[in-house]
Amino acid sequence: MKSLINQAFKIAKKENRPTLLTYTVAGDNTKKKSLEILKSISNYADICELGFPHNTPIADGGQIQTSAYRAIKNGVKINDVFSIAKNFKKLKKNKPIILMGYYNMIFQYNENKFLEKCKKVKVDGLIVVDLPYPENKGFAIKCKKRGINFIQLVSPTTSKIRLKKIIKDSHDMIYYISMLSTTGGKLKVSPNKILENYNKIKNQNKSANSSSPSSLLLKINLSFILRM
Repeated sequence: MKSLINQAFKIAKKENRPTLLTYTVAGDNTKKKSLEILKSISNYADICELGFPHNTPIADGGQIQTSAYRAIKNGVKINDVFSIAKNFKKLKKNKPIILMGYYNMIFQYNENKFLEKCKKVKVDGLIVVDLPYPENKGFAIKCKKRGINFIQLVSPTTSKIRLKKIIKDSHDMIYYISMLSTTGGKLKVSPNKILENYNKIKNQNKSANSSSPSSLLLKINLSFILRM
């Protein structure tokens, strides 16, 4: 699957630098401001991640929980997130955008309807943090048919056998959770250990078949909070 996400990684590699992916919660602090923030960040980021505000964000720390709460308080719904993504892609058609959220809202919205909406507004990828492998295989296939990257998650506790299977079934990108913590937590592992694990995954990727992803996103749990 060739995509804008794949291209972003290739450009960064050619320029001998890491790929920068940023995250913001849709609708914080207002719908209009959220789009302005996303546009501003995109001038410096290679890939933009936009989060669906959720009332029980189990994988997210205090900062993102608070951001999601502000968005929900502002009345932001799923269709508002799609609207923000659509307006962003009108202005930045070549900038990859990844939507991040939880499966229950996709289930409630209807899987097929949700994915058709993603395709229509030109979403490049999806991260669904509570839909693990192999339970996500059917959903990932649906994503691929629509040209949407389903981004698999791996962590320090992922076994070699499981890692090999996940890589084989992945699209253009894998998301490595660098430590056992919520997003925004304090760094509890040394940078050298993170890089060691990162390189193990990259080596595993190289030894996999040709259909495996060419890119690997390393997630480092550090938060830089923009206060408006």
